[in-house]
Amino acid sequence: MRKLVILAAAFLLTTAPLFAQTPPLTESSFWGLEVKDGILPPVSERAPSEPLIVDLEAKGRTNGIQGGTLRTLVSRSKDIRQMVVYGYARLVGYAPDYSIQPDILRAVDVFEDRRYTLHLRKGHRWSDGAPFTSADFAYWWNDVANNDEITPSGPPEWMMVDGKMGIVTFPDAHTIVFEWDSPNSSFLPLLAQASPPFIYRPAHYLKQFHADYADPNFLVQEILAARVKSWPALHNRRDNMYKFDNPDQPTLQPWMNASGEPTSRNLFVRNPYFHRFDTAGTQLPYIDVVQMTVVGSGLIAAKANAGEVDLQARGLDFRDVAILKKGEKDGGNYRTLLWANGTASQIAIYPNLNFADPVWRDVMRDVRFRRALSLGIDRRMINRALYFGLADEGGMTALERSPLHNADHLSAWAAMDIAHGNRLLDEMGLTDRTGNGLRKLPDGRPMEFVIETAGERQEVENALTIITDTWRELGISLVMRPLDRDILRNRIYAGTGMAAVWYGWDNGLPSAATSPEYLAPTQQEFFAWPKWGQHFQTMGQAGEAPDMEAPKRLLQLQSDWNRTSDAAMREAIWNEMLDIHAQEQFAIGILSGAPQPVVVSRRLRNVPEKGIWAYEPGAHFGIHRIDEFYFEDPFQQVGQ
Repeated sequence: MRKLVILAAAFLLTTAPLFAQTPPLTESSFWGLEVKDGILPPVSERAPSEPLIVDLEAKGRTNGIQGGTLRTLVSRSKDIRQMVVYGYARLVGYAPDYSIQPDILRAVDVFEDRRYTLHLRKGHRWSDGAPFTSADFAYWWNDVANNDEITPSGPPEWMMVDGKMGIVTFPDAHTIVFEWDSPNSSFLPLLAQASPPFIYRPAHYLKQFHADYADPNFLVQEILAARVKSWPALHNRRDNMYKFDNPDQPTLQPWMNASGEPTSRNLFVRNPYFHRFDTAGTQLPYIDVVQMTVVGSGLIAAKANAGEVDLQARGLDFRDVAILKKGEKDGGNYRTLLWANGTASQIAIYPNLNFADPVWRDVMRDVRFRRALSLGIDRRMINRALYFGLADEGGMTALERSPLHNADHLSAWAAMDIAHGNRLLDEMGLTDRTGNGLRKLPDGRPMEFVIETAGERQEVENALTIITDTWRELGISLVMRPLDRDILRNRIYAGTGMAAVWYGWDNGLPSAATSPEYLAPTQQEFFAWPKWGQHFQTMGQAGEAPDMEAPKRLLQLQSDWNRTSDAAMREAIWNEMLDIHAQEQFAIGILSGAPQPVVVSRRLRNVPEKGIWAYEPGAHFGIHRIDEFYFEDPFQQVGQ
């Protein structure tokens, strides 16, 4: 048996009594009046008996001061869910060295990668003061995941290993056991994700909307007030752990939603029951309030330049660096940091192998076509035009900072070679052309390849414009179609979109211990095989089973990885899967590693000068622990 242990150098946890480690706790001014008036208990009673103690000095940081409002921007109202990403309170989470450490949990015991015993912190409470216990896990398992009306598809697919559903038991108020017959090595990384499966729910809050527990008259009134058709619809609307748009739902995150109705100016206030403290006894987060304002995506760089943000990376691209640096020199009270980017590719083209048009589908499923598209891209020109030559040119694979990086994978089919691309297309029999030189499909239609974009990144459109010229030399017309992000996704998922352009894999920094699930057709979010992903995610209830040999092999390799804990075998599995992707060009990567601008107020402390901006792993700012950031001269706010 192995245990997630305490690693002082990376992420200090303690199971010793709080007051044996720290001086008496200091009450924040934000909650001072509530404590004085008896609305809240003092911080010494709000803290878990075994809190997470963060040794900031061991991390090269300093203990901070509570107070202040941090301003940041998003471009859509639904993106307030970024507070759950940035706050990054997880049962287990990634430390800065990408090891997985307990966070909300006090400890985890792991037996043969198939039995996981989760230990809660005694005295830990939800943001409304209700106890956080194994009953909240039992409610998720028994009353949400296994309730046919709330979750018609049944428990999540990751609970199924080798065709057998895992077992969840609750020995006592502070212990939960997840167990499978076969190893499920992806379980802990799954819990550490930016968007994790929330395997617990605030039962005391949600039971009032559940037919098995609620007062029937109250439930009818709530259904009518919410204008929904049934109690499961009401329950699901109130249960938004990730969306974070229900201020009434208790949370374990560093900040609580205090905005009420959706608005363009969203406020999040410190969670009085948050479980993290520094070694001086100060409760985290240091910052009292986060103000997240919704603005047009085209305004984010300008507002950052005008000094209207304290911390911003989302919505900023490399092309914004020049204006940000100029504003910094012209007296802007901020710094522009350049962090490494952890995405496997800044720009990647995804031919939809599940496209509904049978003629186009057959063409795209021929690997020679995908290779020809890749050979027809002038990556050097795109790099110089968009990133001043600072990005890495090549296909989508593990980045250079990953121990699994292979230069051959990066360069496979990535050097522009129009003549070779044309030969491949000729070998496919696509030799007939229109009067203006376009190749014809087997049914005689001109080869017009439609790539749909979210229309959110100028560099994507600029790159596609350059590719349009070079693909024309292949006899292919690139048609760019900007769409709303949600419409784009829905079209791809339904098989009505021919191709899409998006980022590469979120996690471009895998190790052999990282689950390779996202390299196999297990998710519809990988735009090259949405229906195969749906088939896996729904355990065959939707989508289509893979009917190509390479995707089938990827699924087998992913299953093999789950069944072994041997490091050498896992590395071999990863190498084969990466090689398959490099040769098959399921997603055609263009560039990777372009620096990510991060705007930081000069008053903000504990922000790393060098960091990695990645959604997975690391949850953007989450791995850098935004709750440890503080203002050197914070305005001491008072809660209401």
